[in-house]
Amino acid sequence: GPLDLLLYLIRRQNLDILTINVATITHQYIEYVELMKAMEIELAGEYLLMAAMLAEIKSRTLLPRPPKAEGEEEEDPRAELIRRLQEYERLKEAAEALDTLPRVGRDWFSVQAGLPPLETRVIHPDVELDELLGALSDILKRAELAQAHQISREVLSTRERMLKIMEQLSQDGESGRYTPFEALFTLEEGRAGVVVTFMAILELAKEAMIEIVQNAPLSPIHVRARQAALVDGEEDAFERLEEEQGDAASAFEESVFEPDEESR
Repeated sequence: GPLDLLLYLIRRQNLDILTINVATITHQYIEYVELMKAMEIELAGEYLLMAAMLAEIKSRTLLPRPPKAEGEEEEDPRAELIRRLQEYERLKEAAEALDTLPRVGRDWFSVQAGLPPLETRVIHPDVELDELLGALSDILKRAELAQAHQISREVLSTRERMLKIMEQLSQDGESGRYTPFEALFTLEEGRAGVVVTFMAILELAKEAMIEIVQNAPLSPIHVRARQAALVDGEEDAFERLEEEQGDAASAFEESVFEPDEESR
């Protein structure tokens, strides 16, 4: 700006702001303004305003001034210009001092590394046997309300029901959700079907192939397949289970859980 140009002209001649020669500085300032015009540099209005101010101060300095009354201080035409130059010099020195300080993004950079996202794992409370029996009682009551007519006799196998349950749990597990306990039962099969399904669930839980959980005591019960059972495969897991149980247990289950022709 114009003040910066004036300060440059004064410092170039090693002059003191308080003792500047207005006539000399005005002449040099106007030469710079004319040079910038010749180089087709667009000048802001502040440069021309400063040139007019310098010309006024120069003329007031050269012209004779009327005598002042006794005791009255004589006004210096340069006073306003000197005040503005001193104020600008202080601001410029402060700006240069700030520029020497380290600056974020120029001299040093902050660390941007963050912690990896943490996966929270909810630990569900264990499901007690009495709560399972309570849920079974509710399902049996609803099964009595559902009537279905069996056209042919069908043997209900616990092993087949275990396979069916694991298949359903695997499908639900692919989407990352638990299966409601009630969703594993088919009420139309009657009491016998409900009991077979419940026995299959207990057997799967005993062999640690499924996980039975609750979000809180007395809340709905949910079931999901354990990851190890899904990795081994359902058929392989049941073949290993049958070897442990023996043929006698399978024969007992098939003889006990034969549904009536009409169940409620």
